[in-house]
Amino acid sequence: MIRVGLLGYGIAGRVFHAPLITSTEGMDLVAIVTANPERQAQARAAHPGAEIVTADELFERDLDLIVVATPNRTHVEYAKRAIAKGVAVVVDKPFAPTSAEAAELVAAAKAAGVPLTVFQNRRWDSDFLTVRKIIGRLGEVRRFESRFERWVPEIWDNWREFGAPEEAGGLLYDLGAHLVDQALQLFGPVRNVYAELDRRRPGAQVDDDVFVALTHENGVRSHLWASAHAAHHGPRFRLLGSEGAFEISGLDEQEDALAAGRRPTGQDWGHEDRTGRLGLLGDTTEVAVEPGAYQTFYAELRSGAVPVDPASAVDALRVIEAAFLSARENRVVAL
Repeated sequence: MIRVGLLGYGIAGRVFHAPLITSTEGMDLVAIVTANPERQAQARAAHPGAEIVTADELFERDLDLIVVATPNRTHVEYAKRAIAKGVAVVVDKPFAPTSAEAAELVAAAKAAGVPLTVFQNRRWDSDFLTVRKIIGRLGEVRRFESRFERWVPEIWDNWREFGAPEEAGGLLYDLGAHLVDQALQLFGPVRNVYAELDRRRPGAQVDDDVFVALTHENGVRSHLWASAHAAHHGPRFRLLGSEGAFEISGLDEQEDALAAGRRPTGQDWGHEDRTGRLGLLGDTTEVAVEPGAYQTFYAELRSGAVPVDPASAVDALRVIEAAFLSARENRVVAL
C-alpha cells in the first residue's frame, strides 16, 4: 500500500488529487495539509482516515508519496523537501515559477534517485484523447488551435490573481500550462514564440486574456487562447490538415464530475455525449469523444511508471517564459 501525503486542499487538492488518490487501488491517503478551518472540516468529512497536519508534521511522517498541490510559489520549496527526504513526489502544474527552478528540481531528483512527476491531468481529457486518436486522418497538420475560454468578469480573492512574480499567477501559468503542454505533446519542440497578453478586467494584476502562437520545428503552427473575459467561447480544438479538419467544442466533464462527488471507479466514467466534426468542408462526419481518463495518472504512478516526464514540464515553462518576453517586447522570440 502506497502511503500518500497531500499538501494543499484547495481546488487542486480537494477536487482532483484527493479523489483520484483514494480511487486508486493500492494507494492510501494518510495525511492532508491545510490551514484553512473550513477546508479542514471538508477534508475530515471526505477523508476520515487521513490526519490533518501541518507541512512540517507531514514531512515527519513515514510516506511513500508526497503530492504538492499548494500555491505555485511553494512548489519548489516543498518538492525539494520531498526529494531530500527521499520520497517520490507529484507536483501540480505549473511545475515551478521558472524553467531554471524546474530544471534544478529535475536534476536534484535524478541525483537522489527519487521519482518526480508533474500533474498534467489534461493529457487525459476526453477531447485531447480524441485528437490524438484521429490526428493521423487529417493528412499533414498545418495549424492547431486550442482554447480555454471562460466568462469570469469579477476578480476573485485568490493567489492566482496576485501580481508578484513569485506567485506565478495569471492565465498563462494556469491554463496556459495545459495549452502549451498539449501542443508540445502533439507536435514537439518549438522554434519560435509570439504572444499577446492583456489585463481586461478592471484592477487585474495578472494576464487574464492570452494569445500565444507557436511555430514548431516540424512547421506546424499552434494558436493557443486562454481568457477569463470571453462571453462567447470558440471551439476547444480545431485542427487544419492537408486532407481535412477536425473541430470540437465544449469542455471535458471530469472536473465537474469529481467536484460533484463522482469517482472514476465505474465503467461509465469519462463517457460524454459530445461529438466532434471530422472531414472536408461540408462533407463531415460526427466523431464520438474518447472517454476521459484522469484516473490513468495515479494508476500509472502506482504501477511504478512516471506518467509525466518532468523534463517536458521544463520545456513547457521555457515556452511560457518566451511568451512573456514576446508580449513584453512585442516581438517574436526564438528558442
